[in-house]
Amino acid sequence: MPTNEDDLSWQEVQKGNAHFRRKQLGAADGAEQLGCSLYELPPGGASFPYHYHTGNEEALYVLSGTGTLRLDGEEHAIEAGDFAALPSSAPRIRNDGDEPVRFLMVSTMNDPDVMVYPDSEKVGFVAGAAPGGDKDERTEEAFFRFADQVDYWDGERDASCGED
Repeated sequence: MPTNEDDLSWQEVQKGNAHFRRKQLGAADGAEQLGCSLYELPPGGASFPYHYHTGNEEALYVLSGTGTLRLDGEEHAIEAGDFAALPSSAPRIRNDGDEPVRFLMVSTMNDPDVMVYPDSEKVGFVAGAAPGGDKDERTEEAFFRFADQVDYWDGERDASCGED
């Protein structure tokens, strides 16, 4: 049965320099392998932090307004009707105009996934529910700075594999 966006409430996010509203259309309609969210950025607003996924592909379709898409370190003007495929790319959308920017983000919902955040030099992973999925179903979620990395063998103890 189709889901109408008017039947869903906005989820508002305002953290740091990110400010947007979101309606999870795919989840509301029971999608399991495909995510789709409607986003709205107010004037001066920006989307989620600049990042890319190693296990999921995303796509952007602009419904209304104008803004800037930061992609692979370059900035591109976007307007209604623009589409961008984002396979393993690091996107961020910013509203530089006077009107809200509305866009759809569509993504695969592969679980688990690893996300990389080049600006803040961190990496994150989720398991149990894909990014954009139901956080209550997640079994693992963590974010680390690159500087916190350790060697593969660091801290390994010489265990007898459970034998006495």
